[in-house]
Amino acid sequence: MTRRYFGTDGIRGRVNTPTMTAEMAMKVGMAAGAHFVRGDHIHRVVIGKDTRLSGYMLEPALVAGFTSVGMDVVLVGPMPTPAVALLTRSMRADLGVMISASHNPFADNGIKLFGPDGYKLSDEDELAIERLIEAQPVLAPADRTGRARRVDDAQGRYIHAVKSSFPEGLRLEGLKIVVDCANGAAYKVAPEALWELGAEIVPLGVTPNGTNINAGVGSTAPQVLQETVVASGADIGLALDGDADRLIVVDETGRIVDGDQLMALIATSWARKGLLKGGGLVATVMSNLGLERRLQADGLSLERTKVGDRYVLERMRGSGFNVGGEQSGHIILSDYATTGDGLMAGLQILAELVQSGKRASELLHLFDPVPQLLKNVRFSGGKPLDDARVKATIADAEAELTGRGRLVIRPSGTEPLIRVMVEGDDEGQVKAVVERICAAVAEAA
Repeated sequence: MTRRYFGTDGIRGRVNTPTMTAEMAMKVGMAAGAHFVRGDHIHRVVIGKDTRLSGYMLEPALVAGFTSVGMDVVLVGPMPTPAVALLTRSMRADLGVMISASHNPFADNGIKLFGPDGYKLSDEDELAIERLIEAQPVLAPADRTGRARRVDDAQGRYIHAVKSSFPEGLRLEGLKIVVDCANGAAYKVAPEALWELGAEIVPLGVTPNGTNINAGVGSTAPQVLQETVVASGADIGLALDGDADRLIVVDETGRIVDGDQLMALIATSWARKGLLKGGGLVATVMSNLGLERRLQADGLSLERTKVGDRYVLERMRGSGFNVGGEQSGHIILSDYATTGDGLMAGLQILAELVQSGKRASELLHLFDPVPQLLKNVRFSGGKPLDDARVKATIADAEAELTGRGRLVIRPSGTEPLIRVMVEGDDEGQVKAVVERICAAVAEAA
């Protein structure tokens, strides 16, 4: 069945367009609630959100939907996505919801769903909910409609859980850390957690106003972080995205460190300590070939999945890995969390910084990335990748790169884009291959 609403990470769209209205949010609440109302116990859903203005619209609409089918609602306010996953499980809820469009601009929003185990829903669950969205909802009798309440100590619960992942007895005293919260969901919890562990904090992106989430700050706009780290003489900078499930690091020289380098550090360190499970890590097809080569040099494996942290997690769970993630900074540490957690991953990096006694610039450069180029080609309709000329161009490129690089061509899960990624040892060859394929796709589109 073709998906109509769910993409690679929940339902997402521009606010007050058909996929992201108050009416749609209410329908999602009804459908997801109906799907997870099972048995006679009191059913409960945890709802969190980031700092987007439209959260004020979507949150009560979801409450209306869930309560109308008999679910009680627990509201936790602005909280990171991983916090919602954690609280869903710890509160024994039947479902968790995060209202967020992650790193997108404020005018977008989204609805992410978690099952009672704190994990993102399976494809089967999402398709079942889609069918229910289209159907006439079965509403609860008047005496069985749900109730809603707010939980005031949710932030403290999450901070405690995050700090519990940090090595016992270790402190961050003596470290100056710039933390950029993207004016998003972690604007309170991230600085507080780092301060409680003893660090000197320089906060950025901690004044949300409803429209400035991810605006010139956060993991997708690290320039201010880079400048602040250097100007303040900080030891390191951490950048989260709008819902704080993603992490990018800046070393003391202002150099950006992406998720591939961070995963390499965590995996190799955990391997030395006997903590790594699965003999390597799981990443997507977008992770750099340099990461794969570095892991192989240490006797570790890299298993690849299609793009999307949910697919990384599925492979981790199926094959017994406890470290995985994406180049973009979604890092999943399954010993501690059921989804990507930028703050938790940041604490693992900070632990290595303290224990090694090295500067961040020494610690965080584990391999030289292979030249990699990603370009997007927008199309208005149809399926450009099915065009015979596009297929032939891609086949020629694959033959040319054999043994010297990789090629990844995929449609975006959220926009009408074809993403063309090529990497290889020869930068000139990489650029030429990308241009050829993009030209063929553009012509077919």
